[in-house]
Parts: sequence; C-alpha cells; structure tokens
Amino acid sequence: MAGFFSSGRLRKRRRGSGRAAGTMAGLLGAAMGLAVPAAALVSQAKRKAPPKPKPRRKPAATPAARIAGSKPLRRAADAAPMRGSSFRSAVFRCEHGERRYKVFIPGCAAASVTPLPVLVMLHGCGQTPDDFARGTGMNAIAEERGLLVVYPQQPREAHPGRCWNWFRPADQGREAGEPALLAALTRHVLSRHHADPARVYVAGLSAGASAALVLAETHPDLFAAVGAHSGLPVGAARDNASAVIAMQRGNPGQRRSTAVPTIAFHGSADRVVHPRNGRLIAIRAVEPYAALRRTETAGQVAQGRAYVKTVHRIGKGRPCVEHWSVTASGHAWSGGSSRGRFTDPAGPDASREMVRFFLRHRLSARRAGPAAPGG
Repeated sequence: MAGFFSSGRLRKRRRGSGRAAGTMAGLLGAAMGLAVPAAALVSQAKRKAPPKPKPRRKPAATPAARIAGSKPLRRAADAAPMRGSSFRSAVFRCEHGERRYKVFIPGCAAASVTPLPVLVMLHGCGQTPDDFARGTGMNAIAEERGLLVVYPQQPREAHPGRCWNWFRPADQGREAGEPALLAALTRHVLSRHHADPARVYVAGLSAGASAALVLAETHPDLFAAVGAHSGLPVGAARDNASAVIAMQRGNPGQRRSTAVPTIAFHGSADRVVHPRNGRLIAIRAVEPYAALRRTETAGQVAQGRAYVKTVHRIGKGRPCVEHWSVTASGHAWSGGSSRGRFTDPAGPDASREMVRFFLRHRLSARRAGPAAPGG
C-alpha cells in the first residue's frame, strides 16, 4: 500500500507505472523497516526505453483481456469519451466528517429515463481521484455502460499518506468513522442524481480495496456488490502492527456476516500485500452462501499476462464470487493505463471485468428502499 504508514510527503508523480511502483516500495519499506526492494514491485512486463520522436501516427491498440476463445476487448483507458459527460468536484459534510469528492456523470444521464447505477471508487495510498480515474480508466467504461462514478478523496489530515484507515477499529463499524462517512456521502449522491438505489457498488485499490470490503460489510443494505484489487479481508488487522503482519503474510480476518457479491483481483507477485490475501477475500465472500458451484479458467491477455479466474456461482446462474490471480503482476491495478500510478497495463482489464460483474447484481426490493438524505 503506497505510503501505508508514511508520515513524509510523497514524491511527485513520475511517468511510468514501474517507477511509481518503485516509489511506493521505497515509502512502504522506509515506514515499516521492511526489506522491500523497489525493483520487486515494478511490473514484470518488459519495457523498452522510449524511442526518439517520430512522425505522428495512429497508436496501436492496447492489449485487451481475453478468456480463451473470445475476442479481445477494448481497453477501458483507450475508450473515447462521449459528448455531454462531466467530471465535477464537490465537498460533502455530515456529522461524521467532511470529504472532497469527484463525480463522473456520463453523457447519457440527462436523457436517461432509467435511473443510473452508481459506483464508488476508493483510491489507494498516495493517490487522488484524478490519478485513480486516469489509471483505472473507469470513467470511459462508465460512458459506455451508463454509470455514475464517485471518487471520495482521503485528505492528509485523516492519514499522512492519504490512505483509508481500514485497519483502525474506529473505522470498521457502521455507525461511526469512515464507513459511516462514506455511506452518508453515497446516499447524498443518490439523492442529488437520477440514480438507482438498488444498483450501488463499491470498489478500491490496496487500502481502498480493504476499506471497500469494510464498507460492504457494514452497509450491505446500501451496496449490491464489492470489488477489491490488492486488498485484505475484513478484520485482517486492528492496529498498525497487525496490519503490517497481515500485509506480509496474509490474514483470513473475520467471517462475513452477510452474503455480498464480491470480485477480487490480485497480482501473484505482489510484495506489498501478500497474494494470499486475495484468495482469503474470496474464501470469506463464499462462506455466507449455502452452496456455490466452483469453476476455474486459465486465460491469457493478448501479448500480455496470463491469469487464473475462479468463479463461484449458484448452479449455472450469475457469478456470486470471482477471484482473478494475475500471473507475475505486482501491486498494481490490472489492465490500467500508465497515465496513472500503480497500474499494470499488461494484465486483464480489472475495470471492465468489475463493471461486468457489478451490473449482474442488484439489491432486492426489500433491501433497496429509498435513498436516505446524506447532509
């Protein structure tokens, strides 16, 4: 987790996901006293030095995630934006605190008769909403699929490294701390936009992934599904020391109290958050279900990384839990754009796969209800 417990200022962003991962490793290692070489977190994909300037030409398409036998998909970060969309900044205040956030509104919103689904995206340590949006390419997919995307921003006042405080007991409950604040912010967005309260989702990277899982656990009546990239299970830590151990070794955390559809991505070469945590997230997500059928598929991104996709579903129906293990990938958003930090463009497109998974799920009429005011 970039700058997990760092109290120093983060370095300015440098071009290239490999150098950004090196910055992350240096911050984390210095803060924890761990022997984490920067090179260990750099993407395993071979990179060549940039060529000398040449006449402009149409760039080649980025490799797309592909399951055996299917056609390559267009990269989220490569999708052209539609007219009429906007990416706005705002401030939300309530009794639980204050957070700045950005909301992406797709071009179809003004004319849409059907309320739009909402996706809350929680950035990793050292990131900002703009950086996270660029790296994941989520706004481009939101244009295609008609989603509102909300990016809350963690300030340095809440954590020196802008990490979400998923490991603190005060931020692991429903009625207080960051879960209460983020839930109130989400309801506020629902009340201000033409949004569907039965199709609200949350996802995150690293500390943001761990916080997203906490949020789905504390507010299963609000979030229909959750996505975790390079995160840790709910209850894996209760303080700084236990967080370090869980990150290094993995920790199963606590049993999930409610069945919440979950999709998890994790790089098999992640040396910031042990890959075992990704598997444990999936195991905990499966436990509340009575019986699920498990299938496993190996795939390969065209000119990119191999991966193993494990799916748990009821019979032959929609998937309830998915776990994607990306071979040789480090602590980075799979399939992301190098325009953002902590991304691995060679991996399967996590953004597109998460949205595909999310839109298969909605809260029941009993659980959805009207959106509550958020302050």
